[in-house]
Amino acid sequence: MEHVVVMRKEVVIVGGGVAGLATALALKRVGVTSLVLEKANELRVSGPGLTLFSNAWIALESLGVAHKLTSIYKPYEREEWMATGLRTVHRRALLEALLEELPTGTVRFSSKLLSVEKTKTTRHDNDSFGVIIHLEDATTIHTKVLIGCDGVHSLVSKWLGLGDVVNSGRCAMRGLGVFPQGHGLNHEMQQFVDIGRRYGVLPINNEEVYWFMSYQSIPDKDAEMAKGDPKVIQKIMLESVSGSPQAVTDVIQQSDMQSISWVPLSFRYPWDLILGRVSDGTITVAGDAMHPMTPDLGQGGCSALEDAVVLGRYIGNSCIRNGGMISAEDLEVEIEKYVKERRWRTAGLITASYLSGWVQQCGIGSSSKGVEWLMKFLRDTVYYKIVYPRLGGFLRYDCGKLPTGF
Repeated sequence: MEHVVVMRKEVVIVGGGVAGLATALALKRVGVTSLVLEKANELRVSGPGLTLFSNAWIALESLGVAHKLTSIYKPYEREEWMATGLRTVHRRALLEALLEELPTGTVRFSSKLLSVEKTKTTRHDNDSFGVIIHLEDATTIHTKVLIGCDGVHSLVSKWLGLGDVVNSGRCAMRGLGVFPQGHGLNHEMQQFVDIGRRYGVLPINNEEVYWFMSYQSIPDKDAEMAKGDPKVIQKIMLESVSGSPQAVTDVIQQSDMQSISWVPLSFRYPWDLILGRVSDGTITVAGDAMHPMTPDLGQGGCSALEDAVVLGRYIGNSCIRNGGMISAEDLEVEIEKYVKERRWRTAGLITASYLSGWVQQCGIGSSSKGVEWLMKFLRDTVYYKIVYPRLGGFLRYDCGKLPTGF
């Protein structure tokens, strides 16, 4: 006979990645306890490295953990990257820095969401646990607030009715080159662009270098890499960078096999985010569950950290007004404000990221010499010299501070 467990938690966050842990920490900072449900049996690390720009560091300062990482990871030396505060960090290090600040038991591992439902409640009943979630292990949780941070294929976003993600027509390979005796590279990002592809190497520290490639989808090649064999992915990557500087080839050859991954790049149409239902009462989403985007501006993780601070600020303001209590009626208003603030910014990031990748990889790879020349002109003259320097507002965005009052 199946053992059924019923729980009551005021705030439940689905997903223990960057968005989920950061949101839980933001809530902790404003005096709100939450439960994070993670379907994996340990921290979910979906890549070896993560590039963080100044907007992410502002958010991490608000969360009180930036110092843990800035003491270890240096900004890149070239002037244009220093201006944006760009650093590459180990994804696991970021997750652990967030998790260390949360009370023991905040994250419940091996907890897979099956379904969400709302109960009919009186609007002024602030003690109502009006959201019910069901887990695969037969656990039922009644909660006042549900925040979906469950990634690109979020069940919470599907429940809200947000449109499915769409394939960008491009894919990415990633990995981590390891040099126990030191790699000898300058601490700067090196990027290379060509028709239909863009790749680069980013030193993390003296021994490790993060590498990536995004490229126009090639069905036969993608089918082979989708099998997930890191040796195959490494081989294809080495073939793809043939003719590059030896340092690039060395980084890929020195890869930690467990770090190598391949993934198709997807995004949500920005108009789905602008016109769609991003919240329903006290149910909403954050991170990739709200705004999956291509990685061309490095803003996926950065914007997830912004979400956490902004959502924490609105929920914190509500709790301060209500003497530390969670008022469902008041929170509906605050969550609507959160959605209004985030939907326009993140729709802009989705659009800018997609266009950035499209221009840098010279469009859809036409064989026409005239089209190829035009795309190179747009990339080298219009984008790199005119557009990119003006994207600083995205990269230096200030999401604000968390309120204090408890």
